[in-house]
Parts: sequence; C-alpha cells; structure tokens
Amino acid sequence: MPKKKKTKKIKKLKKTKNPKIKAFTKIAEKKPIVSSSEEKPEIKKIKKQPTEKRIYNLKDFVVYPKHGVGKITAIEKAKIGEIDIQFYKILVEKEKLTLTVPINQQSKLRPIASINQLNKCVSILKTKPKIKRTMWSRRAQEYDQKINSGKIYELAEVVKDLNKNTDIIADQSYSERQLFEKAYERLKSEFEAILKISSEEVQKKMDKALGRTKISEEAQ
Repeated sequence: MPKKKKTKKIKKLKKTKNPKIKAFTKIAEKKPIVSSSEEKPEIKKIKKQPTEKRIYNLKDFVVYPKHGVGKITAIEKAKIGEIDIQFYKILVEKEKLTLTVPINQQSKLRPIASINQLNKCVSILKTKPKIKRTMWSRRAQEYDQKINSGKIYELAEVVKDLNKNTDIIADQSYSERQLFEKAYERLKSEFEAILKISSEEVQKKMDKALGRTKISEEAQ
C-alpha cells in the first residue's frame, strides 16, 4: 500500500514540471484571441461611417431604387407639428416625377456609380447571357427585383441576360421586352450622369458592348 502512494506522488510531480513551458503556451494561446477581438469593432466602424454621414448637395445626381437616377433640385425645410424636417427634392426626369425624401430617411438613396464601376458594368454587358430553365413568371419576378434593387451591377446583369442582339420586336415576348427596356433605360440614364455625354453617345457605347444590331443602321 505505501508503494502505491509513492508512485502517485511521482506522477503529480511530473505534471507540475516545466512551469516555463506552461506559461509560454498560455501566452501563445491568448495572443490570437486578443487580436481577433480588437479587429472586429474596427471593421464595423469603417462600414457604418460612409452611409451614416453622407450629405448630398444641390445638382447632385442620386439613385432611388424604385425610380432610377434623379437630380437634387432643392434642399428645403418644412414644419410638421413642432418638428422641423429637412428634405431633398429629387427630379427623376425620365419618369417626369419629383420625389421628396427626408434627409434623416435617406438610407435608400445612393450616389451615382464611379468610372471604375461603370467600366465593370460594360464588361458585364460583354459577357454571355445566363440561360435559366425556370418558368418565365419566376424569372420575370427575379429580374424586376434586380431592377428595383438600386444596384448597378444587378441592373447590368438584367440588361445582359435579356439582350437578344437585335431591335426586332418579334425576337422578344412583350413582357421580356418591357423588362429589358426598363433595365436598359435605367442603366443608360446612370451612364449619362456619370459620363456627362449625350443619350445617343451612351446608347452607342452600350449597344457596342451588347453587340446589338440597330434597325436605323440597317436602313442607312
């Protein structure tokens, strides 16, 4: 019996040996935890700042998802009850519509795309359309959601996928052509605002990327 007790004591001593190694491993284990916890809040702060503090000025072009590109024509104040509200008046020329958007509720607005984003859209238009075998009613719903998302890349994808490389009406169903024209005009109006060139020049640029043949060119 006493011999067994001695062996147990020896085992305990073996477990407590090399305290320096144990201390080192503890420090090594703690390091990644500290670094990961420090990085997370920094990333969140960077993402939130640009959207929360954005201020638009008169004559700035902005995109409202459901209506497309508009121009800020006025920044006005109004009193509702005892509260002073400041809002933007936005003219959507293509739809002949004026929107009133309160400044503190502008989360849906976005600035027009940059030149780099425009170039990426052109490269999307040059790619082959995705062929989906799902029912047209479901695809039409997906296309409509993309058009009204306010995201320029999704808009370019709809134009590319519904493009038939022609202006002949017989090559598209009525609903397909409606969605194509809606997406095409939305994208064209944003290109015009970015490049500051005429509608005809923008159309040439887009049609070249899409590989479309125009009836007007054939007539000439």
